[in-house]
Amino acid sequence: TKLMKSICDRFLPLKCSSSGADEKRDKTPASLVSDAASRDNESKLTLLSNVFAPSSSVSQPCREASTSEHKPVCATHNGWTVILKTASMASGAIRRFQERVLGPSRTGVPCSTSEIWLLGVCYKISESESSEEADAGRVLAAFRQDFSSLILMTYRRGFAPIGDTTYTSDVNWGCMLRSGQMLFAQALVFQRLGRSWRKKESEPPEGEYLEILELFGDSESSAFSIHNLILAGESYGLAAGSWVGPYAVCRSWESLARKKRGETDVKHHSSSMAVHIVSGSEDGERGGAPILCIDDVTKTCLEYSEGKTEWPPILLLVPLVLGLDKVNPRYIPSLIATFTLPQSLGILGGKPGASTYIVGVQEDKGFYLDPHDVQQVVTVNKETQDVDTSSYHCNTLRYVPLESLDPSLALGFYCRDKDDFEDFCIRATKLAGDSNGAPLFTVTQSHRTDCGIAETSTDISGEEHEEDDWQLL
Repeated sequence: TKLMKSICDRFLPLKCSSSGADEKRDKTPASLVSDAASRDNESKLTLLSNVFAPSSSVSQPCREASTSEHKPVCATHNGWTVILKTASMASGAIRRFQERVLGPSRTGVPCSTSEIWLLGVCYKISESESSEEADAGRVLAAFRQDFSSLILMTYRRGFAPIGDTTYTSDVNWGCMLRSGQMLFAQALVFQRLGRSWRKKESEPPEGEYLEILELFGDSESSAFSIHNLILAGESYGLAAGSWVGPYAVCRSWESLARKKRGETDVKHHSSSMAVHIVSGSEDGERGGAPILCIDDVTKTCLEYSEGKTEWPPILLLVPLVLGLDKVNPRYIPSLIATFTLPQSLGILGGKPGASTYIVGVQEDKGFYLDPHDVQQVVTVNKETQDVDTSSYHCNTLRYVPLESLDPSLALGFYCRDKDDFEDFCIRATKLAGDSNGAPLFTVTQSHRTDCGIAETSTDISGEEHEEDDWQLL
């Protein structure tokens, strides 16, 4: 009886407890693969079964759990048998899995007084004792509204098979692709709705907003679906059922954007933007600081705009390797500083095999959106005004120490026009100069054609720079 009671206390709350009780009980590490405690309970059970499935199941299509698999919550003989079997597997394995791969779950705002940077916007919480608590409350409320307005992409189930495969879900392998979708979707929000846009719960969704979500639908008819991304990235190793790194995903987005550039459909044309990969070598995986060459970006923009003088919006992606097992601490200050740039689009990064989309920082902590929640496919289009888009947003603040990130990651920046790009170059040059010899990337005007070594430029900001401000790699 005591054993069964102990098991009930551990497993039945997963199905029955309220979100408030979950938060009070969350004293031990909780998995990052589920979102808020109030998320769909069926998704939690599905994820739990996926975690302990045989390793070969990762490369197999996701199968829905039968209704009988949810019966352990009932006090029947067969139900208790399932609970006992689950307990024997889960008692220590899930804790080891969480701590080894994902780390403990951390929610909320870690510090009540330090300023928060969210994709180039600062939320400054006053440290003055004379300041009213209401002021700090308004700042935090504005930050939470901004965070909850960001586009969330998660695992989906029930979509049409990807290509010639039988995959109808990306559970267990699509987190990096979903993280890339989040970053690209946020760039489109900046382009079409502006940085100040916020989702309003009390009003019907805007047509432009619904059009953006439609572009990321889970079908081949959606321009930036996981189906089309995998097809565009086949030469970079993208395949249904396989996990890939940030560099391959960045290159795949570049390939997909180039493919969609030739689309004549007005919907695709209106949402297009150039994509440029900032890389220090041909394959981008040899380490060292990548080099942003202004001439190369100019060429990309002119090609994308078909020779027109007006620049298109451009998405800059910077794949990086910042250490061996984890991020080298010397890079942390620069990573934090990138979120202060108005062109910031955050970081694709996380733990090995568990990608997230990091969108903000407070001190040395990074706020992120987690793609590991499993949700049913939702069809979104601008003609359906009453569609529920709540699954594309997150109200739960989660953060991770930046020093615990996998060193393989990618930075994103959005420049709306040429002037914005030039402003970005000035800020990025200063960022490299303040890096104490460990820049994330450097900025140059052109390349030397004779040896392929980048030359530095002294006219990016219209002023002369000291030679020590640059590092040549």
